[in-house]
Amino acid sequence: MRRKIKNSLYGISKELNKVASYFLYLASISNKPITNKKLQKLVYYAQAWSLVLNNKRLFPDKIEAWIHGPAIRGLYFTFNKFGFKPIEMNLNEDVENELAKEDKELIEEVWRVYGKCDAEYLEFLTHSELPWQKAREGLDLAEPSSNEIDLDIMKEYYTKRLEEVKQKRKERERELVNQ
Repeated sequence: MRRKIKNSLYGISKELNKVASYFLYLASISNKPITNKKLQKLVYYAQAWSLVLNNKRLFPDKIEAWIHGPAIRGLYFTFNKFGFKPIEMNLNEDVENELAKEDKELIEEVWRVYGKCDAEYLEFLTHSELPWQKAREGLDLAEPSSNEIDLDIMKEYYTKRLEEVKQKRKERERELVNQ
C-alpha cells in the first residue's frame, strides 16, 4: 500500500508533498538516512536548481530563513515528531510516477550532488550562500526568523554559480589543449 506524506496542521502543497516524498524514496532505496533538517535543505536546493535549469518553481510553498538554514514551516512540522532522527516512512516506487520527467530528473540530480552530504554540512553550505544571508540581514545568527528567502535572489545567485562552474570548466579544457 502506498503511503503519501500526511500533511500537517500547517499544511504543505501537493507539489511539495511529491518532491519531499521522492527524496524520501531516493533515501530509502539508497539506504541513506534522511532527517527533517536534511530534507529541508534538499527541497531548498531542488527549488533553487529548478528555477535556474527549468525556469519554474517546483512547489509554491514559502521558504523561510531559519536559524539552521532554509526551511518550509509546514514540511518541518510534518516531520518534527522524528526530531533529529532519520525519517522513517515506507514509500514505494509509485511515488516516481507522480512527478513530471523533468522534475524527477532534477530531483535525482540534486540527490546525487547533495544527498551524500549530512544535514550539518548542508546547513553550513546554505549559511555561506547569499539567498539565506540576504533574508537574514540584520539578524543575529541565533535569532529566530520567518523571513522569506526571495526566489529571484535564489535564481540569480545559483545562475551565477552555474556560470562560474562553466567558466572554470572552459579554462581547464583550454589548459589541457595547450599542454
